[in-house]
Amino acid sequence: MNNMIIDFYELTMGQGYFNNKTHEKTTCFDLFFRKCPDKASFVIANGVDKCLDFLKDFHFSKEDIDYLSSLNIFSKEYLDYLSTLKFTGDVYAVPDGTVVFPNEPVITVKAPLLQAQLVETALLVLFNRSSLITTKASRIVRAAQGRGVMEFGTRRAQGSEAAVDGAVDAYIAGAIGTACTQSGKDYGVKVLGTMAHSFVQSFDNEYEAFKAYAQSFPDNATLLVDTYDTLNSGIPNAIKVAKEVLEPMGKTLAGIRIDSGDLAYLTKQARKMLDEAGLNSAKICVSNSLDETVITDLLNQGAPIDSFGVGENLITAKSNPVFGGVYKLCAIEKNGVLEPKIKISDNVEKVTNPGFKDIVRLYDENGKIISDQLRLFDEPMPQGPIKLQAPDAVWKYKIVNNYTPYKIRKKMMENGKIICKRRTIEEKRRYVQTQLNTLWEENKRLINPQTFILNLSPALQTLKTELLKEHAKENKEKQAKNQKEIKVVSFDEQDKNDKE
Repeated sequence: MNNMIIDFYELTMGQGYFNNKTHEKTTCFDLFFRKCPDKASFVIANGVDKCLDFLKDFHFSKEDIDYLSSLNIFSKEYLDYLSTLKFTGDVYAVPDGTVVFPNEPVITVKAPLLQAQLVETALLVLFNRSSLITTKASRIVRAAQGRGVMEFGTRRAQGSEAAVDGAVDAYIAGAIGTACTQSGKDYGVKVLGTMAHSFVQSFDNEYEAFKAYAQSFPDNATLLVDTYDTLNSGIPNAIKVAKEVLEPMGKTLAGIRIDSGDLAYLTKQARKMLDEAGLNSAKICVSNSLDETVITDLLNQGAPIDSFGVGENLITAKSNPVFGGVYKLCAIEKNGVLEPKIKISDNVEKVTNPGFKDIVRLYDENGKIISDQLRLFDEPMPQGPIKLQAPDAVWKYKIVNNYTPYKIRKKMMENGKIICKRRTIEEKRRYVQTQLNTLWEENKRLINPQTFILNLSPALQTLKTELLKEHAKENKEKQAKNQKEIKVVSFDEQDKNDKE
């Protein structure tokens, strides 16, 4: 990613930090999200490795500095400083593929203020998109109930980078492969595809098109049968090619694909016709604007579908295309120590959790998640009975006695250098499935799932409450001061002033 993927105000704020000599103060910024897309109960975090790679290589080129200089708003001293700037901070994060919940600091950047500020936009771009597509793909894969899901969205992606990375994200989530050849070349993701309607149309008739394809790919002949008439032309011609072309070669028809029409009705009829022709092993693949809802409906109707090609609704996360990850200051150096900071808002859900924190996940005896708890970074691991309390509804709580605590974040970067072992794509893919197994079935429902309540440790809850009270006290004092400064004028005085 280009190092100038920076919202401009981060550069102007940087000039302010530089002028005020606060640019090298140690700070902590949390990257988190407030809501799960599609009203889900969890997100599959992804893009962390991409963030680490970006930070490792972060710098300003001569061309970058020349451009910023041409704007004539930054000081030469500031630009000289930027010209040699590298990222020298630490990063704490969950591994790619981890199940995470709203308001958890999935990534914390601990770095000099200017550095931490300048990388904000790029980190959000990388994390938001990958987590969004991975989470959406996982929903679609789960809806397919063990049937193959192929990522077919290359041409609908919002840019070539989104197409390539989105295919990888979908594969990590459980898709069996992609139509994006570049993803296969660069990342080893299995590439899949059959034919387009244009291939069928380019021949004198459908039979000749199917025959040519079967002769070219006898070991994997999957034929697109809906160019003209699925039941009266497409499937009969596919059966004919299976009998007249493939069987004499000692091969069999791999399958058919249907890309339009009533997929439930057509697949039921197709299955019947194929079976009657003795092609019981031929698979049925469908495509055409599929998503988890459509797939669920098709399977509920008994559609005998073996695999799904899913395009635009996956690669763009069309039902909820914006992932609301945010990046907020939670601590800043003062007198040599990290002072907790809190963002306060009239919208309760936008009030942040202050301080340098960690996430402790509690598991039951079966390895299922009980809850996550935010704790101050230097707090010891919980022991004994633990009170799990909703931070915005203190009357909701439960006492848990039997649990195994585990810190789900790791220190992944130190002094600007990556220090963690990197997982391969295949390892991330397996890790996602392991993570899904820690969830209850109720949490994985596609509609109205049971949600997790993020809990705060008593120490963190106390800190947050104290900061809120301090802010309320300051507000009250300001209001009282403003009231004293208001001059009260009587009606007689006002009448006198009017006459004068």
